[in-house]
Amino acid sequence: MTVSPDTVPPIEVRMAEIVFPNHTNHMGTLFGGQALAWMDKAAFLAAARYSRRTVVTARSDQVDFKLPIRIGQMVETVGRIVEVGRSSMKVEVELIAEDLHNGERKLCTRGHFVMIALDDAGQPVAVPALPEPIPGP
Repeated sequence: MTVSPDTVPPIEVRMAEIVFPNHTNHMGTLFGGQALAWMDKAAFLAAARYSRRTVVTARSDQVDFKLPIRIGQMVETVGRIVEVGRSSMKVEVELIAEDLHNGERKLCTRGHFVMIALDDAGQPVAVPALPEPIPGP
């Protein structure tokens, strides 16, 4: 895939969820497994959108659960392509909790996922290089 300045693929995806009781443990905080599922979904969407290919998860790197996320909070999940190999894409994913009553936002969880782009036969296929950063003033 050739990338021109007019066709720079998007490198980020954002999703929003609300934490309901069925997403939580006995402490009223988000299950780690639910957090990981939302993070993997964001990594998948970011990589598929960037590569315009079918993608699969190859690895999840260290995931740091910094703060609990509570029932009733909104969770913004941000997936961002941070590195690209031949067929692999490293996606940084953050979970940001927001209190809908006062607007307070906190980064609660961060992790990295490696996604692999596949062709129609299920074999790894090349993806475009990351665009060069635009120099600032």
